[in-house]
This record gives sequence, structure tokens and C-alpha cells, in this order.
Amino acid sequence: MIEIKDLRKGFGDKLVINGVSALMEPGKANLIIGASGSGKTVFMKCLVGLFEPDSGEILYSGRSFTSMELEERKELRQQIGMLFQGSALFDSQTVEKNVMFPLNMFTRMTYSEKLKRVNEVLDRVNLKDVNKKFPAEISGGMKKRVGIARAIVLNPKYLFCDEPNSGLDPQTSLVIDKLIYEVTKEFNMTTIINTHDMNSVMEIGDHIIYMHQGEKEWEGSNKEIIYSKSKKLNDFIFASEFLQDVKEMRMLEAEGKMPNGKNGHK
Repeated sequence: MIEIKDLRKGFGDKLVINGVSALMEPGKANLIIGASGSGKTVFMKCLVGLFEPDSGEILYSGRSFTSMELEERKELRQQIGMLFQGSALFDSQTVEKNVMFPLNMFTRMTYSEKLKRVNEVLDRVNLKDVNKKFPAEISGGMKKRVGIARAIVLNPKYLFCDEPNSGLDPQTSLVIDKLIYEVTKEFNMTTIINTHDMNSVMEIGDHIIYMHQGEKEWEGSNKEIIYSKSKKLNDFIFASEFLQDVKEMRMLEAEGKMPNGKNGHK
């Protein structure tokens, strides 16, 4: 669990995060959405310690991250997995060595123990016979799965995903969404996903925070978002005429007023 209390962060005279509070629960896909410049990337960077907030508090399972000493933060970071936007794999290293990297950095496991763990997580993300391949030899979707394998190889309690579907086609994006969702539930991780992908919002958004100009404008689930009364959120989510029609149909369906004889109405 990650609890954020009244977080603020600015650069110069520009306030980028303005009093955001939230509770990110384990076993749920916690999504942060918003337009470019809304503050969601800065917000995530504050949560993992890449930026220091100006005020407020970040609690990891009740422990104050903002007031931790350097050594305590290093210990906590071993419980954090990161899936980067571009996968961030080492081009000069094989898939096997990429996934093994965190084990080399943070454990004293023997080589055979590390190899066994690497194979376990590669199998979990449905990748076989790729150990000796280099990133240039595999597809974009496979690179994302390698990134997920590396992110979970240390059995983290917390998983951060920055635009996990960036550069992927819609079908592959759904596969990656499903995989992230499955490992979140399976390992009861607190997963936080920074995304622009509305398919992700509708498919796996257990808990969604919509940010607008540095503030938390709306909070809820993918089941609630369709009925939101927030004009700013609706303008962001349902920007196209097609999506506006989808929203209208969903609401009519919920009210039992679907046309063409559906739900008993004509």
C-alpha cells in the first residue's frame, strides 16, 4: 500500500503538483491519467524518489518515504519494480542477462539460483527460448514482456509502469495490460501505471486518478468513469465523437433505454 498525503512539487515559480492525496492499494491496478503537462509524470517520479516533493508525505506500507535516510531508501527500492516506457533494455546484453541484472545488483544468489529465477519469470510472462537473443532480435511486445520479467524478478511489493503500451499496436497492448493485471493480482503487488491508453483505463482500471493542471480532478474505478459528471474528465476521456457515442450508449444501457428493442425498449 502507498499513501500520498497533500503532495506538492514545483519548479521555480511553477507549481506542478498541487496538494494531491491518494491511497494506492495492493492487488489493484492503480492508474494515473491526464493530458500532457497535467503533472502525472512528476507525480510518479516523486513517488519513486527521482524528485523530492516540496511538501506532503509518501508512505510505503506505513513507512514514511519522504523522511527516510538514504540507506533506508536503498533497502525499500529493492522492493520496487520498474517497467520503463521504452523497456530500457541493455542492447548489448541478452534477454537472460537483462533479466538477471537486478539479481546481480541486489542479491548474493549463486549463478544457478539466479538462472533458475530468470527462467521462472520468463516463463511467467510467456517467453521461452529467448534467453540468448538480443533485444534487437525480438519484437516490441516481447521487449515489454522482458521488461516485465525484469521488473518482477526480485519479487517486488510495488510495481511502477510508465506508459507500458507506448509504441505497441492495440492487440499487443491488450496482451501487456492483461499480463500486468495478472501479475498484480497473483503477487498482490501495489501497481501504479502512468498511461495515456484509454483501453487500459477501461480494461484494467481498478483505481483511476485523473490529474488536471497538477490537481486530482477525479478519482474512481473503470466502472464509475463512464458515469462521471466531471466535464474536464469527460472532455479528456471522450474527446472523439465515437467515444462520446459509446458513453451515451453505455448510459442508456444502464438506464434500460437502449434503442432498437434492446433491454425491452423500442
